[in-house]
Amino acid sequence: MNHSVFRGNLVLPDQILQDGCLVTGDGLIEYVGPWDTCPVEEQQAVRHIKDGWIAPGYVDIHVHGGENADYMDGTTEAVRIANRIHARHGTTTLFPTTTTGTPDQLDRMLHACLSVQENHQISDGARIGGVHYYGPFFAPDKVGCHSLDGRRDPDPDEYIRCFDLGIIQVATCAAELPGAEAFYREASQRGYLVTCGHSNATWNEMASAFEAGMRHVDHFWCAMSSISGIRKQYGFPMQGSMEQFVLMEPEMSTEVIADGEHLSPELLEFAYRMIGPDRLCLVTDANRAMGMPPGKYRFGPNDEGAWFESDGKVGFVSRESLASSVVGMDTMVRNMYENTSAEIHEAIRMATLTPAERVGMDDEIGSLEVGKRADFILLDSILEVKDTFVEGMELER
Repeated sequence: MNHSVFRGNLVLPDQILQDGCLVTGDGLIEYVGPWDTCPVEEQQAVRHIKDGWIAPGYVDIHVHGGENADYMDGTTEAVRIANRIHARHGTTTLFPTTTTGTPDQLDRMLHACLSVQENHQISDGARIGGVHYYGPFFAPDKVGCHSLDGRRDPDPDEYIRCFDLGIIQVATCAAELPGAEAFYREASQRGYLVTCGHSNATWNEMASAFEAGMRHVDHFWCAMSSISGIRKQYGFPMQGSMEQFVLMEPEMSTEVIADGEHLSPELLEFAYRMIGPDRLCLVTDANRAMGMPPGKYRFGPNDEGAWFESDGKVGFVSRESLASSVVGMDTMVRNMYENTSAEIHEAIRMATLTPAERVGMDDEIGSLEVGKRADFILLDSILEVKDTFVEGMELER
């Protein structure tokens, strides 16, 4: 059996284990613990990470692409290009995320992801945990940078056909749409993480969605309802929105885009302190402009997606409307640590174990534990990713 031994500070879900030992073999983690009791064999090579951390690989449940590839391009080549760049930024498991689009465009995307998932090789980069079926079921006035032409209300004939492919693991729908509750029930029965996003839902609509199985809200504060927005539509008395429902309901989780452009430091701190690292996920929501120079790009399919611009820091439709992020999960973790009171292990937990728990994969990934996949990263003293390992094998950078 081929063993690999690493010595350094191990990032565990609830602490940093100083001078720890990680042993992997046959793609799995075999030992996690103090260096003093590490079962290292005499003369065995040990990789010592002296000024940084050994952490679990990041898990991204909301990601659209990178390096000029969008998952909605619908080709295995585009899927692998995006998976590789995200792996270089520390992500070892991701959930390719759909945009709005035609049924045929979504079908091509799902089949491309299924093919890459079933034929995964280490050189493909991050593994696909499942697809995040995100667009097309958005509220008409909350599509954001997505193409309005590809938006529609949920149709059971369409989404059940997609669900039956067996690749979807996260499913989103705006709660106020006709047919949303049936969508939530079907997705929940299949064990998906069921989410509400791009929505103007009221408290009561969120409560009905919760009863139908919805347990997550996409990118907190972005393309979601607010008290003032609901008041403009429904008048007085003012009603609660998605924000209040998530904050008050302990079974709900959500996510933030901590790229430094979408949310200010005080909002990141608020989310961390009010929601907590066991319910708050970090996501990239990265688009095809990640890893690319500033310029004009398509969001979604490369032939018909909506246009947006990137300045190298963020994507935007206008200075009043952003178009997802253009950076990797390493930036999200670093910003969360530097701009909030979260400890290092908490910032990393929000990008690892918490999303893994929400999608029901925490028995396989998300933390450095014996028996889990040997998906881990080596970080330097400023949380830059130096090396990424998938199933114990080091990826080319």
